[in-house]
Amino acid sequence: MTDFSFPAKKIGDYTVTAISDGYLTASLDLLLNIDRHQASELQQRGGLDDRSPMHINGYLVRGAGRTALVDAGAGGVKHWGGRLKAGLRLAGVRPSDVDTILLTHAHPDHIGGLLDGSGETVFPHAELLVHHRELAFWQDDGNLARANERARGNFQIARKALDAYGGALRTIKEGEVLPGVSAIPLPGHTSGHTGYLINSEDQSALFWGDTVHFPTIQVPRPDASVTLDNDPVRAAETRSKVFEMASSEDLLVAGAHLNERGFARVERSSSGYSITDED
Repeated sequence: MTDFSFPAKKIGDYTVTAISDGYLTASLDLLLNIDRHQASELQQRGGLDDRSPMHINGYLVRGAGRTALVDAGAGGVKHWGGRLKAGLRLAGVRPSDVDTILLTHAHPDHIGGLLDGSGETVFPHAELLVHHRELAFWQDDGNLARANERARGNFQIARKALDAYGGALRTIKEGEVLPGVSAIPLPGHTSGHTGYLINSEDQSALFWGDTVHFPTIQVPRPDASVTLDNDPVRAAETRSKVFEMASSEDLLVAGAHLNERGFARVERSSSGYSITDED
């Protein structure tokens, strides 16, 4: 079967396909440093309302002899998502075909899809790439001891998935991790939150993970972070840097919580930044 029904972009030697894992529910109450009324107005300008569900996107990256995934969705954890595996099948890809998983970070909606309901690895032949700071954070028992009840649940999910991949897990730093694909640290949301930049044949695309959760709000207001950020101030600083890079270099951007089309462009004007979906 082909992936003709999925949003896809050709980036030099690579074809990048956005595959939705489904949705999660998220309240605007998660936002920080922005008035709730203003946040609601921005959401409405973007054609959404306060109750609009949040998309969970994964990305299939094929080319240069590789079949990779950027993040694995929630996989039904916390009743979130769970559609990615079926989407891959419709795109003609079996889980056993995936050779690399580029993890942006280890929150449940990005790592939950690595395991099935029995706790077995969904992608048996895949190498799991994770930034060394991200791995260290989730493995630190001190961090676990300081975590609140919700965060302790996230630790359990992350540790279970990371442990299951064991010898197939490769820690990374900044720089090239696959031919033409480089890891870019994007700290703030988590300690090792990582973006991935594809450069191939003078074309580029940036996977920015959870740089934004509410695109219609946080792009025009990059100072607005979320309670889910480990370091909200640093997350806002990173967000501004990413927007400047994306707008000045006219980068195609891809993110877990963009809409189901999965791709966008960021533009800068005298009034700030704006985001436009890329068909």
